[in-house]
Amino acid sequence: MGHGHGHGHTQSTAAAAHRGRLVIVLSLTIGVLVVEVIGAAMSGSLALLADAGHMATDAAGIALALFAVWMAGKPASAQRTFGYQRAEILAAAINAVALLALSAYILYEAVRRFADPEPVGGTVMLVAALAGLVANAIGLWLLRRGQAESLNLRGAYLEVLGDLLGSVAVIVAAIVIALTGWTTVDPIVSVIIALLIVPRTWSLLREAVNILLEAVPKGVDLQEVRRHLLEAPGVIDVHDLHAWTITSGVPVMSAHVVMEDQALAGGAFGQVLDRLHECLTGHFDVEHSTLQLEPAGHADHEGARHH
Repeated sequence: MGHGHGHGHTQSTAAAAHRGRLVIVLSLTIGVLVVEVIGAAMSGSLALLADAGHMATDAAGIALALFAVWMAGKPASAQRTFGYQRAEILAAAINAVALLALSAYILYEAVRRFADPEPVGGTVMLVAALAGLVANAIGLWLLRRGQAESLNLRGAYLEVLGDLLGSVAVIVAAIVIALTGWTTVDPIVSVIIALLIVPRTWSLLREAVNILLEAVPKGVDLQEVRRHLLEAPGVIDVHDLHAWTITSGVPVMSAHVVMEDQALAGGAFGQVLDRLHECLTGHFDVEHSTLQLEPAGHADHEGARHH
């Protein structure tokens, strides 16, 4: 006795509500990128060039995030029953890989600069970094709310945060160079920027991979889910319980629920399903769930792969 049932399903994603803010942040990022590339060429600063490279990666990442939001908003079809919502998670994973590659390049170039120092113009470096600081601060403010709702937006937020910290470090290096002429601070700051990028990016990549591998959503305890379902009237057992995430803010769940015979008598299974779905929605914020109601003993006919 199988029955798929859901309440309030939607194809919208958490990132879609913040599309306009992403567009503004992308425009700011591209503007700062241009300023920093020109500044790096004029000053010879590796730290500024590293920050510009980070900006370029961020611009591509935010553009990819916007593309993912657009893709995720496309309607479902017979071939893609959840539409393109998981495109957001793919975008987050690609952003993370790009940032890790950029960090590796910065570290390599910094080591080369330690061995072969180059002259750096502190004043131009300072002006460009200040422009980046202001733009990044505005970008963080625009994304501060959305990053808590969407993994895709969190990727963009972390990139802008890394840029802001990088701008601060470049400003400090520019002041030191202008006052003392000690150019070795430039590759030192480059290393700091790279090391600031890696931990947050690794965390983002790990979370994106967990979603792609259909791991249990963060914060969901399947034993607790099973306990709540077993407390429902007429439920004897719960098996073949699975939970995963389609995209940020869209957890889904499925289970086989063994019921007492009288609980299913007289066509009451619809009411039983409503109670079970309300339990999952109310306690675990899972709005999309598929439950198969079974009479006692039916599990013996499902095969060894069911548990």
